[in-house]
This record gives sequence, structure tokens and C-alpha cells, in this order.
Amino acid sequence: MSDLPRKAVTRTARLAALPLGIAGRATLGLGRRIGGRSAEVVTAELQQATADQLFKVLGELKGGAMKFGQVLSVFEAALPEEVAGPYRAALTKLQDAAPPMPAAKVHTALAQRLGDDWRELFREFDDRPAAAASIGQVHRAVWHDGRRVAVKVQYPGAGDALLADLTQLSRVAWLLGPLIPGLDIKPLITELRERVSEELDYELEAQAQRRHAEEFADDADILVPGVVAQADQVLVTEWMDGTPLAEVIANGTQEERDRAGQLLARFLFAGPSRTGLLHADPHPGNFRLLKDDGPASGWRLGVLDFGTVDRLPGGLPEPIGASLRMALDGDAAGVLTMLREEGFVKPSIELDPDAVLDYLLPIIEPAAVDSFHFTRAWMRAQAARIADPRSPAYNLGKQLNLPPAYLLIHRVTLSTIGVLCQLGAQAPFRAEMLAWLPRFAEQEPAKPAGRRTASGKAAGRTRKS
Repeated sequence: MSDLPRKAVTRTARLAALPLGIAGRATLGLGRRIGGRSAEVVTAELQQATADQLFKVLGELKGGAMKFGQVLSVFEAALPEEVAGPYRAALTKLQDAAPPMPAAKVHTALAQRLGDDWRELFREFDDRPAAAASIGQVHRAVWHDGRRVAVKVQYPGAGDALLADLTQLSRVAWLLGPLIPGLDIKPLITELRERVSEELDYELEAQAQRRHAEEFADDADILVPGVVAQADQVLVTEWMDGTPLAEVIANGTQEERDRAGQLLARFLFAGPSRTGLLHADPHPGNFRLLKDDGPASGWRLGVLDFGTVDRLPGGLPEPIGASLRMALDGDAAGVLTMLREEGFVKPSIELDPDAVLDYLLPIIEPAAVDSFHFTRAWMRAQAARIADPRSPAYNLGKQLNLPPAYLLIHRVTLSTIGVLCQLGAQAPFRAEMLAWLPRFAEQEPAKPAGRRTASGKAAGRTRKS
């Protein structure tokens, strides 16, 4: 396939075929269970077959279908290893690749957005896409002043395809839920749909990327490419090399995994504090590990794609840090009170404070210790605990509410944890929370070396990008 399918009937038919195939396999699985095969074995087989079909269709369609696949892919660490293993490569591929748009269509789009003389803006332009994602593809080029740049061109019809796909997927969300235990699929799709208009607006993306690039200029640990030009559905930014996080996940050394994980966590917490924005698309395709010949402590994390951000002028909400600290201090009553005040527990719901604390403590374990090792086994255990109807955590979780103001923060946090578990990273994550999460520390500690102070001056080692 060489173009984004835009005929609604074609795209809808492909997505509509998903529940038919899934339902057919479920019926077959029931027959196998009646025939004497164990439920666990049959469930694993169904999960694997369902995922194979799902991600094949999503990858071919691009648009909202592929966007959903990218978001879902970061949760594969929650799946049993015997299920996740066979199609992990397919999930990773979704994060970075899709069938390319023909060069002629790219040229037409550039002429429409940059002018008929668009070639004069570039010394070189590579017609072969360097990367393709859910709503656009990226080309290598050399700007007229000699800078190496990335040129992102939006697929024609991407907006309509995005909305149509997510609408169709929302209708079959209940069938996709068993793929990732403990994850409620329908709210995830609804939230993605609400962000469509923002992600399609490259001017908003340019503004968010400029803000990050300015704030992290000369930073010792985080690199954000600068914006060179933007016009409608074309965005030109500085090119950034580095090892894609997907490659680190697949083949990285433990040293690479630990450093990438530490910096990913640092960016999650420091970004909102320093820019007032939360990067809201934390799948591995949007990050690069930038290594040099020096020690791992000097390696940086490159961050791409600011199409989806959450605007948090005051940084991450203070109740997150305060409730975490109270939970770790064993203040069950205080935690429940704060959850009620923030809308996580509705007024009509009565909960046992100690039960709430028991529900939270395993999840927030990374904040309790100086160094934590994120693993797939740990994430699978958390997912199974929350998804098992026989578990007290399952029944309590059903009574909790997720306020709209926390929806995107919740998804980004879960997604980041998913990536950390894929990395198998071990690092001092608590230190990052103490430094950057409002009210997590009772008194404000000194910022870690290499970050900027509140005055905006760089502290510690810095490096020109």
C-alpha cells in the first residue's frame, strides 16, 4: 500500500472485520475449553491470534488506527511473556514505520504549503521517507543554510481518517480489552479522539517544540531539536541522530537501558515543571539515546514529536506529589481525603482508607526506594492484580473515578511506566521525583547536577547542542 486509504467504506470495512475475527476465535476457544483444554492455554492462544490480526490491520491503515496501535504498544509489557514474545516485533514496528506516501504526493504537499519554489529552501531533499507515523512521514533534507533538517509532511486526508478510525475502534473497544489486562480501552480511545484536532495542527506542535527546545537548550541531559520552519501541514525541524529507544529495548546493554530509563523519567517529571507542558506521546519511536565516547552519565535523551501535549502552567498537579508522600508515610486517611477532594472518589462512594492504601502501595513502589528495577514481570503482576475479579484490588479499582483533568497525565504516566518495563531499566527514579514533583518532598531539595536552577541559569555540566 502506498497511500493513506481515505475512502471511509474501505477503512471501516477493515476495522469492522476485527470483531468478526475476534468473536470467531472466541467461539473456537470456548469449544476448545469444553473439549478439555485449559482456560489459560486457550486464552493465551486467543490473545496472540487477536493481537496478530489487530496490529496487522492497524499498521496498514495508518491514521487513527495506527495511532491507537502505537499507544497500545507501550503496554505490551503487561502481557504474559508467552503471548507478548511472538508479536513484540510487530508492535515495535508500529512505533516507527508505515507504508510510505509516494514522492509525487510529497512534492505536491510541499508546493502547496511552502510555495512552488520550495526546492530553493533546501540544498538537498531525500524523497525516501526516513520515518513514517500515524498522520505523517518524515524526510531527511539539508536546509539552505546547511543545517541538516527533518521535514514532516502530513498525509492528505489524515484528519478524516483519524476520526473515522477512532470512532470505529470505540465501537469494538470491549473486544480489545482482554489484550492488555487492567487497561480500560474505551476511555483511552475517547481521549485520543479528543486530541485529534490538536495533533493535526502543526502550528501548535511547532509552538510546543519551540518552548521545549528553548528551555532545554544547553541542557546536559535532554536534547530537543529546534524548529526551523512551519507552514500549515509541513513542519521543518533540526535533524537529530541517535539510537532509537526501540533499538535499546530490543538489543541495548543494561548500561544503555538504565541511562535511557533514568532520563525518560527525568523528562516526564522535569518537563512540566520547566515548560508548563507535558509531552503526551511517550512511545519509544519518539525518543533517541544520544551516546558519546564518555561514561553513560554523560549520555543524553533526544525527544521528538510534540503534536500532543497537556498544558500544565503550574507543572504537575501538587496533589499527585502530596498524596504519594502521604501514602509512603502510611497516612491512609489523608490519602483518601485528598482523593475525594480531587474527584478520584465520588461523594457517594464509601471506602476503607487502609484498603485504598493497600491498593496503591504496590503501584507506587518505585517511589519508595532509592533504586528501582522496572521489569515486565513487575508490570504483569500489577496488571493481573488489578484485572483479577477475585482480587480486592479489582473491586476497589472499579469504585475509583478518573477526573478529566487527570486523564492525559494518567495515560502518559502509565505509558512511560510501560516503556521503562520494556527497557528493564534500573535507576534512582525516586530522586527524580524528589527533585521535580511538587510536594513530594517535604522541603525543596537541591536540583540534580546538570539541570537548570529556577533562575534559568544552568547548574553543573552543560553542553552545546
